[in-house]
Amino acid sequence: MSSFWENLDKFPRFLISVLIGFFLTTFKAFFKQLKSTKSKISLILIITIIIITTHTIIRKMTGME
Repeated sequence: MSSFWENLDKFPRFLISVLIGFFLTTFKAFFKQLKSTKSKISLILIITIIIITTHTIIRKMTGME
């Protein structure tokens, strides 16, 4: 498994192109669904909940209350 990561270190352009391709194909499905207002509201609500939850967890883990 370590040789796999060593090979990826040798080919940074390959890694960047794979990551860009992954994000483009992933977000393409989201952009298709955002054509309706109901989907936009749902996505904004889900993103807001994820951000608030992550913020709360990190604050409690670091003891910053």
